[in-house]
Amino acid sequence: MQQETQTERLDRLRAKARRLPLTPGVYLMHDRTGKIIYIGKAKALKNRVTQYFGSDTGHTEKVRQMVRRVEDFEYILCDSEFEALLLESSLIKQHTPKYNILLKDDKGYHYIKISDDPWPRITAEKQKTDDGVWIGPYHSGYIVRQSVDEAVKVFRLPQCNRSFATKSKPCLNYHIGLCSAPCAGKISHEDYLECVRSAEAFIRTGGAQEGGTQELRARMERAAERLEFELAARLRDRISAIEKIAQRQKVLASTYETQDVVAMAQSGELACFEVFLFRGAKLQDREEFLIDGVGDKPEARAAFLQGYYTAGREIPPRILLDGEAADRTLLERYFSETAGRRVELIVPQRGEQLRLAEMCRSNAAEHLASHTRQSGRETAALDELADLLGLAKTPSYIEAYDISNTAGQENVAAMTVFRDGKPLRAAYKKFKIKSFSGQDDFRSMAEVLDRRLNELEAGNDPWFSVTPDLILLDGGKGQLSAVLPVLEHHGVSIPVFGMVKDSHHKTRAIAASGGDIAIKSTRRAYTLVATIQEETHRCAIGYHRARAGKKGLETGLTEIPGVGVTRARLLLKHFKTLRALSDATPEELALVPGIPQPTAKQIYAHFHPDAEAPGGEEASN
Repeated sequence: MQQETQTERLDRLRAKARRLPLTPGVYLMHDRTGKIIYIGKAKALKNRVTQYFGSDTGHTEKVRQMVRRVEDFEYILCDSEFEALLLESSLIKQHTPKYNILLKDDKGYHYIKISDDPWPRITAEKQKTDDGVWIGPYHSGYIVRQSVDEAVKVFRLPQCNRSFATKSKPCLNYHIGLCSAPCAGKISHEDYLECVRSAEAFIRTGGAQEGGTQELRARMERAAERLEFELAARLRDRISAIEKIAQRQKVLASTYETQDVVAMAQSGELACFEVFLFRGAKLQDREEFLIDGVGDKPEARAAFLQGYYTAGREIPPRILLDGEAADRTLLERYFSETAGRRVELIVPQRGEQLRLAEMCRSNAAEHLASHTRQSGRETAALDELADLLGLAKTPSYIEAYDISNTAGQENVAAMTVFRDGKPLRAAYKKFKIKSFSGQDDFRSMAEVLDRRLNELEAGNDPWFSVTPDLILLDGGKGQLSAVLPVLEHHGVSIPVFGMVKDSHHKTRAIAASGGDIAIKSTRRAYTLVATIQEETHRCAIGYHRARAGKKGLETGLTEIPGVGVTRARLLLKHFKTLRALSDATPEELALVPGIPQPTAKQIYAHFHPDAEAPGGEEASN
């Protein structure tokens, strides 16, 4: 039997998908071995499934890989979209398909260890052994790491791996007050052991909690009464450190006793989901998950929530989100029925709850940055910009355009590129407006975008062959209205917005089809857009000045007998600068193609009016 080609396979699957009904249901994708590799739900099966086997332009790389492996699919009709959600969740847990987001609850126990060395150390551990003193077990690795970090800082315990058997120079931690430097003999063995015992009590009792400093204050006062001022000073420093920790914990407190905060940061198709778990109105735990193949953010949030809370985790009454999730109402109903009480999915707009969501997203951005070359600040800025503009995914590749001219003369444009929030100067482009003369920024912008998209279609230039995730224009609704028909003509779907300046030429807002979007309230996104606008303006005006200066040079050279515009351009192209041209001999000038010897002598005489021409002849005009 002749093997089916890829085209024939897609045609077969597409034809089968077109026969599906426009009703809710669940679809199961199989590979050639019959294994289920993806399970999804749909409000209208026909519409959803046919999308997989049509154009792959809007697909993520993960979806493309999945579609390439699909040999067949089956489906199950449901009476409602909610019933489809329940069935989808049940089937995903049963079959664990490769291309679904799968989040297993495989967290083990965590411990705090106090070693049995002569100079004991306190560390966070995942595996329990027979040596030392162990505190735990804890379910939360975050709580363990936080407790150890707080204890060693409060009691100035070493965090290095140095041996204390011989003395050495203390490290930086000693000089900044974070270590008592047993390596340098700055603390006695007896006092060190007392610090370790106090740290153990601090950990076991949660010493940073309210009332945790009362006993220390009493000890400090007694020491002062006995004139033991050195001990009193050490206790005072401990109290101060504990109070600072308590203040930090208050920053991470919640008005609500029990809630989770879920936020995501995205870089290309890689995303990080961060979860803050608040219990007793305090941050009890946090988790991070890196997920590849992420496209649409609301869809990704919905898939993550479904996977996270169907893996045996506790579902709190409130789940705070940093942005909209697809099927939010369905998910609320699903979680409520699963938990046996009401569960709300909330996207906060202001106040403490918005601050917690933004803090969670900043942590997700930092975690994601550790796996990419971006900084956490750039990742967070791009995420903020995507949310502000309502983009389906975070823009990794941004192009920006600006026009520059003087009363219509030397009309030029510049294109800058920002990849992952940083300027990609190798991809910058410059344009000279060709289709008309005079000043018309709208027509100029339309021409530039038309030429850029022609290059995209031609695919000859590697930089022009990249499809941007976002296009930003220097200007408002006029520039936007001029460019949108160009994109429509080329059949491309790229988000386009304008960058609007105020009367002081500072970025004020983003121009969208529906009106201006205020941007100054989102600090990171504002800084990013302002940087892009300033850089693009700099490039455009720099190119304009260079051309205007060159035009002035050409005009000056055409005053020389025998030199017209064409010869002026040839000379400037050959010598690059006016200084190099003026220093050239007649023989060097005559080497320029199109410059005869008599004209070369005229040029030399123009720059050297008082000099004799080489060979003893007097130069003349």
